[in-house]
Amino acid sequence: MTKMKAGQALAKVLESWQIDHLYGITADSINNTVDGLYQEKDKIKYIQVRHEEVGSLAAAADAKLTGKIGVSFGSAGPGATHLFNGLYDAKMDHTPVLAIVGQSATGVMNTSFFQEMNQDPMFVDVAVFHEQVVSAQQIPYVVDQAIRAAYANRGPAVVIIPDDLSGQEIDFTEFKTAPIYKEQMHTKFDEATIDRVVKAIQNAKHPIIWAGDGLKGAKKELVAVSEKFSLPVLSTVPATGVMPTDHPNFMGSRGRLGTKPGFEVSQMADLVLSVGTNYPFLRFLPEGVKIIQVNNNAADIGKQRDVDLAILGDGKDFLNELLQRDVTIAPTKFLKAARLDKQNWDKWLDKLASDDSEGLPAEAVMKTIKAHATDNTIFAADVGNNTEWAVRQLPFNKGQKFTLSSWFATMGYGLPAGMAGKLSYPDRQVVNVSGDGGFAMVMQDLLTEVKYQLPVVNVVLENKVFGFIQHEKIAANQAPYGIDLQGANWAGIAENMGAIGLTVTDQKSLDDAFDKIDALQKSGNTKPIVVDAKIKNVDPIDTSFIPMDPEQFDQATIDNYKKTYNVFGQPALSEILKDM
Repeated sequence: MTKMKAGQALAKVLESWQIDHLYGITADSINNTVDGLYQEKDKIKYIQVRHEEVGSLAAAADAKLTGKIGVSFGSAGPGATHLFNGLYDAKMDHTPVLAIVGQSATGVMNTSFFQEMNQDPMFVDVAVFHEQVVSAQQIPYVVDQAIRAAYANRGPAVVIIPDDLSGQEIDFTEFKTAPIYKEQMHTKFDEATIDRVVKAIQNAKHPIIWAGDGLKGAKKELVAVSEKFSLPVLSTVPATGVMPTDHPNFMGSRGRLGTKPGFEVSQMADLVLSVGTNYPFLRFLPEGVKIIQVNNNAADIGKQRDVDLAILGDGKDFLNELLQRDVTIAPTKFLKAARLDKQNWDKWLDKLASDDSEGLPAEAVMKTIKAHATDNTIFAADVGNNTEWAVRQLPFNKGQKFTLSSWFATMGYGLPAGMAGKLSYPDRQVVNVSGDGGFAMVMQDLLTEVKYQLPVVNVVLENKVFGFIQHEKIAANQAPYGIDLQGANWAGIAENMGAIGLTVTDQKSLDDAFDKIDALQKSGNTKPIVVDAKIKNVDPIDTSFIPMDPEQFDQATIDNYKKTYNVFGQPALSEILKDM
């Protein structure tokens, strides 16, 4: 037992959970807690952000990228409310985070003091755990319990601490209970159930796998099952990277952020193995398709669509069970046609990237990023059209990682996530892809990257419009009102903040910029970089619904879609299959 201030004991609890950095802004209602962090500054790093929202989003990104809890803090009142964006992102993406929230000192609570609020009810909806401590001795215990609850329930935990309590001296003994956060359980499946799955695959004409976040860490098994049973694979957008993106059996995703082969293969499927996902757009598949859903959360099974066979268990274990079966299916016509559909799609994207005669295409930026990426680059994506371009073209075929705000879909996620990526993986290349709308929301924290020497490559795609919303207005036949954005010299602003700014307007300047980035990285550059990419404002192809099948749509409809999105060299999957 050692005497120390409760704030320092709090820091020691964080250290016991292998937390080595956290984000926040100090203030009078949390100063004693921050002073406790100072006592442990050699073991846990305080990252001073310029806005608490950035800190909470970075904490969520930390957890998504590493699997370990992310931590941020804010003061009473406005500091607390600024945390909500990151906390809701964590809630909706089932991500463990801890928020430490300051409160007025106990002597002035309930007296209408400056910035005093009843904060506990504020977190009722967002948090899986929310408690306000009432004594200094409670602080390390409640923080430890909050972390356990965040891991167990995969969501945000909130601890509210009156500032005078964390400054009081307590007797502290480090907890003996192990900091367990990884699930060690394995699923034993009923033999008859696995036999039913294998039989269903054998009997189907167009079976596919739909892979979700639950298959992260199961890339080898997913590839093997796909090849063994001749199954095209789709992933949800959050699960981008669970299957190598350059594998011929990987079709991409379905939906607005998807691909043509992803849509067509899933539209033609007669059997879907939905593994490790609660994909919301499953409900839009055609009637009559059989669905087998495997999920480790019973509440998620059948939530989006009624399923023919419900299997409760771990997705990776399920794939391993399939691999034990003495059944192999040679590549089918359906799989071969799907592969050709993917090849045509990739060639089309490459063609779009090659023409800068009317302005720099976003596809060219993605292609160039891909060419200069490493086998373990960490990619962060903001929300908007930039997300579409990123998931369609960036490479996730080796050890790359990817993070985005998937269910909450908050703009401003990219820069904080890039920051988190570099702090969690300092030896890796980190690239953040943002639109000019999302970047402008959080760009003040480029200063944070400068201060802590985080050489993140921040790519800003400037088209001077809320592009994702622009598409919705076009589709709804509405006036383009309220979506135009004021442009800026993002590279110049970066330079003024102490970062490196590079402006690109065509393929040559784009190549020159990334050649310079390569040289900077090789020389040990420690400054963040902003690539100010002035792209042409083109509405990217909407793949949520693709009316190109001549067996289902009239020629006028097909021609209109092709003309709208400049689709060439792209026969429908049904046509490819018929030719085979």
